[in-house]
Amino acid sequence: MSDKRKVIVCIEDEPDMIDLVRLILTRHDYEVHGALGGHEGLDLVRDLKPDLVLLDLMMPEMDGWQVFQTIRVEEGISETPVIILTAKAQSIDKVLGLHIAKVNDYVTKPFGPQELLSAVKKVLAETEKAIG
Repeated sequence: MSDKRKVIVCIEDEPDMIDLVRLILTRHDYEVHGALGGHEGLDLVRDLKPDLVLLDLMMPEMDGWQVFQTIRVEEGISETPVIILTAKAQSIDKVLGLHIAKVNDYVTKPFGPQELLSAVKKVLAETEKAIG
């Protein structure tokens, strides 16, 4: 595992949720950047080229699926792993996310700190394994 701090972008329309994610993950030495909404989030992902994106689905203007699809087709960021963080807890939503859209993981709100941390560690480990 690399010694470089992992950079995570959290794209969410609720500032409190960004703060919560930041609080949980910075305690484990992740560098967390928050973006309010899809457009700001995409700009941040393009600029930072993060190790991981945490993405809310239900956002005004540009929803999470639009952000996800843009990330997947855009050169330079298309391989960025994405974990969906959403209140959409229906099993069909999870199936669509994991098996149809091929997101890296799907965490439903409300989530516990350990659940989020486990998902982040798992996806980052899988990504490093695929690269290395």
